[in-house]
Amino acid sequence: MNLILFDSITARRKLLPFTFTRPAAEIRVGILTIADKWRKHLNSDVSYLTEEYLSKKFSANFEDQNLYISGNLCPDEPVIKAIQHLKPNQKLVKEGVLLASLEGETEYKLIGESCEEVEFDREVTLITQNWHIFKQNGAQIRVDYELITKGRKSQPINDPYTRIYNQENIFIEEGATIKDATLNAENGPIYIGKEASIEEGAIIRGPFAICHNSTVNTNARMRGDITIGPWSKVGGEVSNSIIFGFSNKGHDGFLGNSVIGEWCNIGADTNTSNLKNNYDLIKVWDYDKGGFLNTGEQFCGLMMGDHSKCGINTMFNTGTIVGVAANIFGAGFPRTFIPSFAWGGPSGFTTFKLPKAYKMAEVSMRRRHGNFNDIEKEILSAVFELEAQYRTWEN
Repeated sequence: MNLILFDSITARRKLLPFTFTRPAAEIRVGILTIADKWRKHLNSDVSYLTEEYLSKKFSANFEDQNLYISGNLCPDEPVIKAIQHLKPNQKLVKEGVLLASLEGETEYKLIGESCEEVEFDREVTLITQNWHIFKQNGAQIRVDYELITKGRKSQPINDPYTRIYNQENIFIEEGATIKDATLNAENGPIYIGKEASIEEGAIIRGPFAICHNSTVNTNARMRGDITIGPWSKVGGEVSNSIIFGFSNKGHDGFLGNSVIGEWCNIGADTNTSNLKNNYDLIKVWDYDKGGFLNTGEQFCGLMMGDHSKCGINTMFNTGTIVGVAANIFGAGFPRTFIPSFAWGGPSGFTTFKLPKAYKMAEVSMRRRHGNFNDIEKEILSAVFELEAQYRTWEN
């Protein structure tokens, strides 16, 4: 069956800034992206149905019959079975939310419109808010760990100076190196990807996943429910956070209950607050609402979109949202909503102009074997225009 992962329009808005530069299905939660989960579960290639400005990079391939699945839906056995039992021109819904449909070629905003409704009566895992990414990460690491390692044998840990707890819950891919570290998998699995490196003195508690060609730096403290995407470096203290990939948080400083996109850099001694001093619930900027929304959560840190950077000693308050290609620096706490292409900090912002943003993206992507081509340039240009309304200093 031809598998197409589509973006829920409402979820796209609520998952900004991450969905400025990708479909929802390309969000990493657990070890894998949501798209990778569906690829493995259904043993199928996928394509995407998303906003027009993203469609050159994430295109849709149509056939006479297509299985459309919501790109923010994480698979599990019950929902997979329900989707596989759909008949042509039927759709699976959960309390009014479209999960999947089986139909011919259709427009992005018309998926499932002419289909017979089938209600799904089990619980589902839908990533519909930014903070759901870190809240679901520990559970999704466990699910992905079983999926990836089933029937396979881990590489051995040969280093005599590495301390291991619950080794049967640790999986090491080929080429990974571990030296003089502590791996504690008593509370959840630890997955170490191909060519990944765990340096001396690092302390890692599961659930934890580090993807291929990434590094946990010397003396880092990884406190669990953490995913480090491919080609990334991480150091300091991290708790319940996700780095999508190709990004650096290489130095001391705390990152907690946070999500960092691709091609980002976190300056040395940067700290994120994830809990208010009065223990109050945290509000974050919501693009769909156009204002601040109560998360209902006591813990929420930093959400940083692709290509954004911050200077040394940056201090982020609880529930800070940073858009795409922003550059934050300076003493004090910057505002808790920083739109895309903002340049500055607590003392004020100017606009990071597109030509300079292109150059920065080109250099940072080249360092990690990426290619900043015309398609990437068009995506950044589209985001620049979409976020113009929030760069109020320009008015």
